[in-house]
Amino acid sequence: MATTYKKGWARHQQRWFGKWHVYLGIIAGFIIAVVGVTGSILVFRDEIDQALNPSLFKVMAEQRRMPIEEVMPLVKKQYPAYDFNYVTMPGKSPAEPYIFYNFKKEEQFFMNPYTGKVTGKRLYESSFIHVVTDIHTSLLVPVAGRYIVGISALILLILTITGLRLWIPKKWKQLKQVLTVNFKASFKRQNYDWHNVLGFYSAPVVTLIALTGFCMTFSIVIIPMLFSLSGLPPQGAAKLLGAKSQYHAGAVVIPLQQLHTINQRELPGSEIAGIAFPADSTGNFRLDIRDKGVPAEGKREMLILDQYSGKVLLNSRRDFPPVAAAYLSWLNPIHYGSFGGLPTRILALAGGLIPLALFITGFIIWYPRWKKQKSRKENITVTAEGEEQPVQRKNVPDAPVVKAFPYFGLQLKKGLVYAGWFLLTSLVMGALYGVISGRPLQPAIFSVAFTTTLVVLNFAAALLCMVIQLLLSIFKKSSRSISRYFAWSLAFALAFLPVYFLLMNTGWNIF
Repeated sequence: MATTYKKGWARHQQRWFGKWHVYLGIIAGFIIAVVGVTGSILVFRDEIDQALNPSLFKVMAEQRRMPIEEVMPLVKKQYPAYDFNYVTMPGKSPAEPYIFYNFKKEEQFFMNPYTGKVTGKRLYESSFIHVVTDIHTSLLVPVAGRYIVGISALILLILTITGLRLWIPKKWKQLKQVLTVNFKASFKRQNYDWHNVLGFYSAPVVTLIALTGFCMTFSIVIIPMLFSLSGLPPQGAAKLLGAKSQYHAGAVVIPLQQLHTINQRELPGSEIAGIAFPADSTGNFRLDIRDKGVPAEGKREMLILDQYSGKVLLNSRRDFPPVAAAYLSWLNPIHYGSFGGLPTRILALAGGLIPLALFITGFIIWYPRWKKQKSRKENITVTAEGEEQPVQRKNVPDAPVVKAFPYFGLQLKKGLVYAGWFLLTSLVMGALYGVISGRPLQPAIFSVAFTTTLVVLNFAAALLCMVIQLLLSIFKKSSRSISRYFAWSLAFALAFLPVYFLLMNTGWNIF
């Protein structure tokens, strides 16, 4: 009696999204897990750093906290040979110190804001949190590692999207089955359920973390695109951030107390979180601003000032288009969950651990199947005598040839359906991430806005592929896969761009 061995893919896994989910998970799963776990640690990086180094961070609160204009001469007096490049200001806690940075020597200096004494210093690259940060952002590989991490973030986004597509049950009566874990089932079934359930419930947080992680890494591409989509020259950000002070003979640097005056005039109700000092005679003051009404790591803005006249060279609220302001104000807070305080930080911490759990459960699902497939020979029939014979295939008539334009139109229509669902999912994902903190609007719009940048990048790649195909068509070489890819990319652009322009030009002060 003959037994026929068939390929062990489940029917839904034979679809393109099933194969992408499996292969990308195998290729990048471990790296994504490492980046995720280190990201979870960084969600509470300040608290961990302070717990590990209490003598550096803790000061005894007294009646009067010295302002920066009084502290700066004291630290200069104690370390006259040092040039300090940046200082972080004490936050809401009365026990926080000033932290000065010397980038040349890679040192941090901690100063008591009540006594003006330096309580300690360290090489900031030697700290535990800095090592974890290096692993999270570059895998300890200075240049290439950074881009590996960025691509891994994009892969995590694709894994989440394809995972959701695989999760969708065929029938409504199966909904309970895909939303819960059957604890009475076998280990194999429970593991499968855990993979589905963890992936589904964590999707809003993981999607936003992956999206922001990609945008952080590839800021050199994303920021110019944000300006271009706002009708501004792509080099606009570099021009604004590179503004220089006007030096002249006898020019005197403005006193530090004037920085607070300028800040309150330009951005009322905010406070200075950090000051970058001028690097040379044409350098400027950069003020990193935080809103008093949100958590310490929440909404951020920026002022750049002429060091001699105090002229405002850049006010991010005024000079940045809304989406670029969102990048500055919300990218980091959404990535680490700090925009909504403790509840969203806990969500971000869990979101960083989820990829590890999904990698483990996914590997347990995949490995036995792969091992079983490896031991079989596809399309081979093994007879009782042990002889191998190829399976006789039935003659299936070729599918009728569909002309190019009707085929393109059909794929465009399908792409628009998927794009509509994808757009709705982007909004819902962002809103669900922020709803626990009572701030669903900003993450929802942020999600759509920055997903649009990926849609535009993808459309540019698809357009290039299509142009190459048109050139090759002269030699009668073409691919339906490229035509389908371009049609779907065009569909996504047609769906996302109008919504993007509508949201970014409403006049609302969303970010």
